[in-house]
Amino acid sequence: MSISPSPTRILGIDPGLNITGYGLLDVGNGEVRLCEAGIIRGKTRGSLVHRLAEVYQGVCDVIQGFQPAVMSLEELYSHYKRPRTAILMGHARGVICLAATRAGIPVVHYSATQIKKILTGSGRAPKGQMQRAVQRELGLSEPPEPPDVADALAIALCHHYLKDKAVELRKRGHSDLSRQKKGVSP
Repeated sequence: MSISPSPTRILGIDPGLNITGYGLLDVGNGEVRLCEAGIIRGKTRGSLVHRLAEVYQGVCDVIQGFQPAVMSLEELYSHYKRPRTAILMGHARGVICLAATRAGIPVVHYSATQIKKILTGSGRAPKGQMQRAVQRELGLSEPPEPPDVADALAIALCHHYLKDKAVELRKRGHSDLSRQKKGVSP
C-alpha cells in the first residue's frame, strides 16, 4: 500500500487596495482542486496607511488559516497615463509580499499578459473570458465572482502550469519569470 503525498496548496493573489482577491488550489495526484476563494475588502476609506494594514492583516489571516506552500502574485502594471495607480498598487503588493515573507512562503510573480495567455491563449483576454477559462479549468458550475476572485484563481492556475519553470529559475537565483519571457538570460 502506497501513501500518496499530500497536495501542494497554491495561493494566488490579485492585489488591490479596495478589494484583494485570493484563491487557493490544492494540487496533487494529477488533480487541481479549488480549496477556497474570496476577497479581502478594505473597510477604511481615505487613509492609505489603514487600507494597507487591512490588506496585510487579511492576507496574514488567509495564510495562517490555509497554510499555502507558495504564493503566486500578479506583477505590477499600470498604464503610462496613470502613474499614481502604479505607485498605490506597489504599496499593496509590498504588504502582500511582506505577509508571505514573514510566514516563510516563497512568492512567484507573473505578468497579467502571461497569466491570460496561459489560460486563454491570448495575452489580451477580457475579464469575462478569464472568468470562463477559470470556470472550465476548475470544473465550476458558474464563473467565479467577483472578477478579483477569478483573477486570483487564474494566477494560482498559472503558477500550477509553470511551477517547474519557476523552481528552475529560483534555483538559478531568480524568482521572476518575466526575465525568461523577455529573453533576459540569467
